[in-house]
Amino acid sequence: MKPKSCPPKRKMTFLFRLATCIAFIGLTAAWMRGTEGSGSVYPIGAETVLPGLTPAAGQTMFAEFSTTYQANVFLDGQGHSSVPGFKLSVYAFAPKITHNWGVHLLGGDLVSWAAFPFANEMLQTRAGRHSTTGISNPLLGTDIAYNRGNWHWWYGLDLMTSAPVYHRGGPINVGQHNFATTPSGAFTYLPNHGRTEISSRLQYIVNYTDSVTNYHSGNEFLWEYVAMQNVTKKLAVGANGYFYQQTTADRLLGLIYAGGNQGRDLAIGPEVHYQLGPMILIAKYFRDTLVENRPCGNAFWIEFAVPLSHPHPKQQAQRLSQLN
Repeated sequence: MKPKSCPPKRKMTFLFRLATCIAFIGLTAAWMRGTEGSGSVYPIGAETVLPGLTPAAGQTMFAEFSTTYQANVFLDGQGHSSVPGFKLSVYAFAPKITHNWGVHLLGGDLVSWAAFPFANEMLQTRAGRHSTTGISNPLLGTDIAYNRGNWHWWYGLDLMTSAPVYHRGGPINVGQHNFATTPSGAFTYLPNHGRTEISSRLQYIVNYTDSVTNYHSGNEFLWEYVAMQNVTKKLAVGANGYFYQQTTADRLLGLIYAGGNQGRDLAIGPEVHYQLGPMILIAKYFRDTLVENRPCGNAFWIEFAVPLSHPHPKQQAQRLSQLN
C-alpha cells in the first residue's frame, strides 16, 4: 500500500462542500492543528530535544518553543482533500519552566514543569477567513527522573488544562476547551562520550468532554523521536519527528461523530543543535505524511534552553555518583 501524501484538491458536489465547510469552521479549536476532533491539547512535535534529560537536583531550566505551521489541505480518513479552499496558518510560542526539587523518590528525583502556549491562528475556507490570538492550553507535569551512566529517563503524569479563553460558537479558537490527563515517559541515550543521541518521548492523552460543546475528543497516542550526532564540539545534526495516532473515536452528545474522526500523522525532518555557553539553540523542521482526518503541512521550530540556577555542591556530587 502506497503512503498517503498531501494530494491535490478533488472535485466534490456543491452541497457536500458547503456542509463540510460549515462543519469544519464550527468545530475549529486546536492551538496547532485545526478542529476539536482532529486537534490536540498537546503541542505535537515540541519535545524532540534531549527529551529524557532533566535538570540536576536543585536546578531550574528555562526553555522557549516557537513554531510556525502552514497547511493548504485538510485530509479525510482516506487521505483525500475534504475542505475546499482550506488554508491554515499558525504562529505559536510557549515558555516552559522545569525544576528538579532534589527530593529522592522511588530511586529517582522528583521533577515538575509547566508550559504556557500563546498562539495566533488564521483559517481560510470557501466559507470565509477568520483569525484569532490568545492563550492556548496550559500544561503541567510531575515526573520521576533517573540518570544511570549514558541512560537518562523519566516517567510521570501530565495535566493538559482547558484554554482560559473560549468563544462558544466562534469560527476558530486557539485552544481546546477540555482537560486531559497524560501518562508519559521519555529516555535519552548518550553513547560515544555524549556525542551521539538517541531519544524518544511517549505519551497517551486521555481527553475529557468539552463542557461547552459536549464534544468528547478521542484518546491519543504520541511518539516523538530524535537521533543526533555531534559534528563539532558545539554543533549537532540529525533527524527528528513524531507518530500520532488517535486510538478511540470522537463523540458528540455521546454518539460517535463522523465515523470516529480518528486522526493520524507521521512527521519527519532535520534537527540542528548549537551549544552557546550554557545555552542550547535548536532549529528543526517537520513534514506531515500518512495523514488522516487532519491538516497536512509543514512546521518549522526555533527553540532554546538555558539553566536559571545551579545545583548545590552536595546535590551535584550525588548526581555525578549516579552517572558513574
